[in-house]
Amino acid sequence: MSRPPAPCHTAPAQRWDLWCRVVDNYGDAGVCWRLARQLAAEYGLAVQLWIDRPEALARLQPGIDPARPRQHCAGVDILRWDADSGASPPGAVLIEAFACELPVALRAQLAVTRPLWINLEYLSAEDWIDGCHGLPSPQAGGVAKYFYFPGFTPASGGLICEATCRSARAAWDETAARGWLAAHGIDARGGERRLSLFAYEQAALGEWLEQLASGEPWLLLVPEGRILEALGAWAGQPLAAGSRYARGALRLAVLPFLDQDDYDRLLWSCTLNAVRGEDSFVRAQWARRPLLWQAYRQAQDAHFDKLDAWLQRWLAGLDAGVADATRRFQLAWNRERDVAAAWPEFAAVLPALEQHAAGWAEQLLHDGDLAAKLVQFTASRLG
Repeated sequence: MSRPPAPCHTAPAQRWDLWCRVVDNYGDAGVCWRLARQLAAEYGLAVQLWIDRPEALARLQPGIDPARPRQHCAGVDILRWDADSGASPPGAVLIEAFACELPVALRAQLAVTRPLWINLEYLSAEDWIDGCHGLPSPQAGGVAKYFYFPGFTPASGGLICEATCRSARAAWDETAARGWLAAHGIDARGGERRLSLFAYEQAALGEWLEQLASGEPWLLLVPEGRILEALGAWAGQPLAAGSRYARGALRLAVLPFLDQDDYDRLLWSCTLNAVRGEDSFVRAQWARRPLLWQAYRQAQDAHFDKLDAWLQRWLAGLDAGVADATRRFQLAWNRERDVAAAWPEFAAVLPALEQHAAGWAEQLLHDGDLAAKLVQFTASRLG
């Protein structure tokens, strides 16, 4: 799919408002920030990002001061969402991220101002989202709110992928990876595979680490985060940014908390990336590397439906043995049991998965990324 033409900059830029409440640590902020940056940089839009916890955004983007109620960074106006927000008129497009419930003062204006109101939903590979994507939902005052579903098919809203991500990944090679590791005080060793770990608490972590320590050489790279407590318990010592630990064939290096661009570089530099939630899950697919996804836990194990739907799409067309080994390990990781038993077969198919990962990324981009499709979606309704 071709990109929409760049807007004419002789006229004032069209304003889009994006509202975000931070629920899952940095995931919600991460998705909204990537989208806001891309819309401003690639489409010349005047983007306002309203966020209730700018301190989460400050961890992801250097230069943001969480104490300031309003600031401009990377082409985006960032505003603190507080009890008094929503009194000013909205822009032409109003994006409510993840059903965040807009301020009462803002909703009261919508029947008069009538922006294009979009509810940006959470990502899923389930079949039903294609039928719901783009549907309007009537609201008070005769205003429609449109459901926008990110997804993996041409009928969905696509996935966030900036042009800079594509070009930088294409230029990245082993020399760049070794240089990036060296800049973080980590020596890359020949014959050693690399694993990045970004995970929720995980009962099966210890048994997997024991497997890694007793097999072929691995370098485990862990950005500072909530999994460090469990890693420290396994290592028998507290771990923090800069910590180093080794057991058997496994070396462990704890990195500082990484901003979004550096986290991408970590993913590009690894043999396998263990990710969680939504934002890191999508970025791992643009890394063109094998990945292990820990889905965000939901009531009544609903997250297993999302995991299964994605695995059906991701593994389609693969050799049956490769697909079976991959599915077994992904399920074991999310069930938090039998990880050690499933690991050897999964480790053996990683080379085949790496070849598959590159083609998968190309397939996902064939019909356009999320920002491109979102701009076309709004243009068709605004006229």
